[in-house]
Amino acid sequence: MSLLTRVAFFDPRILRGSLVERYLPCGKPCCKCTQGPGHGPKYYLSVSYPNQRPRQDYIPRQLHTNVAQSLANYQKLKTLFETI
Repeated sequence: MSLLTRVAFFDPRILRGSLVERYLPCGKPCCKCTQGPGHGPKYYLSVSYPNQRPRQDYIPRQLHTNVAQSLANYQKLKTLFETI
């Protein structure tokens, strides 16, 4: 299959950015998270823009796999374009 044909049939689910994993304390003084790393993991999509701070949006756990796949698709497509 030619490189251009691969682009035409590429999975359209594409996201640019990074997936950040965080463990956050809840703020309750008697919670176990005050002694440990915190509750989590909580996932955030981090996207940078020129001359701006990176934007981070919360990703619910049930969407983690889809977001991770969409980020991987972006990297594959970027590599494919660089090859072309």
